[in-house]
Amino acid sequence: MLITQKKQYALRAIFELSKRHGRGPIKISTIARVQAIPMRFLEVILNELKKSGFVSAKRGYQGGYYLLRRPRDIAVGDVIRFMDKTGEGEQDCIACVSKDNCPFDGQCALSPMWEKVWESLFCVYDGTTMQDLLELELERIKNRKQQENAAEKGCDRRGLGI
Repeated sequence: MLITQKKQYALRAIFELSKRHGRGPIKISTIARVQAIPMRFLEVILNELKKSGFVSAKRGYQGGYYLLRRPRDIAVGDVIRFMDKTGEGEQDCIACVSKDNCPFDGQCALSPMWEKVWESLFCVYDGTTMQDLLELELERIKNRKQQENAAEKGCDRRGLGI
């Protein structure tokens, strides 16, 4: 299954909102800048996501977007499935893009394998929440700072397996 640019942008937008969850609305320009998403695409995506129950918006000077759910209650798979419903369509057969266009009428010998791939991907997507991604990012930042501190002290320990 292909994760389109639009789905990636949707996931990154929700991730950014997750990072700031509970701190009030976040301006679309901030999300676009921090997550390197073109404004014109982000506006469309956030408008679609408002229909999902994941995000909402507040108008006005102090307005912006915010999460309606806690980051631990939003799975990556839920976001991808929602974005599929907004016009991108489910891609059942990776080789043919969809069973509708399959020259073998969906009876391809490879079809069962593609279905397993699909199920495996969604097992990972459904098992990964925005909270999980936040924790991974914090861990990555912590490790990077430790490596920088060790390098400043002249004792880079990466090569020692420690």
